[in-house]
Amino acid sequence: MSEKAFVMIKPDGVRRGLIGEIVSRFEKKGLAVVKAELVQVSTATAEEHYGHLKSKPFFGELVDYMTSGPVFTMIVEGPAAVKNSRYLIGATDPAEAAPGTIRGDYGLDVSENVIHGSDSPGNASIEIARFFIR
Repeated sequence: MSEKAFVMIKPDGVRRGLIGEIVSRFEKKGLAVVKAELVQVSTATAEEHYGHLKSKPFFGELVDYMTSGPVFTMIVEGPAAVKNSRYLIGATDPAEAAPGTIRGDYGLDVSENVIHGSDSPGNASIEIARFFIR
């Protein structure tokens, strides 16, 4: 059964020219990019997207980072899209991410970890709506 996942290449990944390499990894895995867009995230959208982290001391820095430059948003579709995306992306902290994963290969640190991916099909629907249905 096919499902959709939301994936976002963060400002550091865009600045470093990693869009093509990252998209290629999803396509090679068998996930189709069904919609993609280079966008500037507003402060309001960043605060909404990371609202679950609002009480954390790094929340302000995270919002500043996510609004520091354009991001590349995409909807990927295919079998177990969320699970397969998370596998490709790797652990949140690049120092703990396996070699061969996107964060393991390109992440610098936990605050600039190149990419975001939905953690569940339910959150994928919410994130797709947040970034693509405006």
